[in-house]
Amino acid sequence: MLVPFTGRNGLAKIALTRVGHRYNNDIEALKNVNLDIHAGEFVCLLGPSGCGKSTLLYALAGHFPPSGGHISIDGKTVEGPSPERLLMFQEAALFPWLTVKQNLKFALRAKGVSRRESERQAREFIKLVHLEGFSDVLPHQLSGGMRMRVSLARALSMDPAVLLMDEPFAPLDAQTRAHMHQLLQSIWMRTRKTVVFVTHNVREALVLGDRVVVMASRPGRILRDLEVRLPRPRDPDDEALVAMSRQIRDELRRAELAGEPLPPSASETRELESKTDDATQAAGTASDLPVGAAGPVGARR
Repeated sequence: MLVPFTGRNGLAKIALTRVGHRYNNDIEALKNVNLDIHAGEFVCLLGPSGCGKSTLLYALAGHFPPSGGHISIDGKTVEGPSPERLLMFQEAALFPWLTVKQNLKFALRAKGVSRRESERQAREFIKLVHLEGFSDVLPHQLSGGMRMRVSLARALSMDPAVLLMDEPFAPLDAQTRAHMHQLLQSIWMRTRKTVVFVTHNVREALVLGDRVVVMASRPGRILRDLEVRLPRPRDPDDEALVAMSRQIRDELRRAELAGEPLPPSASETRELESKTDDATQAAGTASDLPVGAAGPVGARR
């Protein structure tokens, strides 16, 4: 079942309040983004290129301050990068001269783990991502999916409080991507890490996310905050999931053709109600959200 997210009790792990960002070329990448993410949630930011989802992710990582609004983690303002918020890119970004195990040990040693303990933990994380037998292999000898597994193992070995993932499986072929979806689901069910995952693929978002936050571009804003109520692990070919995917696409297409705004997300509703009793509309429209559409806005690295 796919239902509007109505919020959870307690302090949010990640809180974004009226976040906006305008680049130096005067392009408004984000406008009035309000979003609460609680500890242990897997939240997917879904939308076409140019909707500001990667910009939002980089702001969460602390790579730049948004030009408006406020971002906090555990009640503390995000003022720069932190090992507590680890960002995974589309590229595995491994040291090419180091083996799989050496790449992991390098990260662990940089974190301050002893030589002996880093050896033990490296073996554990290699096992976690199902790469036993490849410990002494160099990155160029691995497939793209295997390199991404090493990158995921390295990220998890750092034990961040929040894992930020910027379309990490986009370069992979469909079969390898499906395998990575199953692997990531199993790891998340075991670790319950707080994950914010950027994607433009509706099916991927529904397979992975507890929540799917649908964004539209020009300017980037939240159209929908949806809770995915399906048991895990999820199969992308499950009839219920396929129906949900069709529901999101059809709803967005109708809204685009009608040129009418979608109802506000739960977070937008709460903010509007706190300002005025008779507020009933969100500011954004869905006119720019055909899945797969191109846009001019990109995240800066």
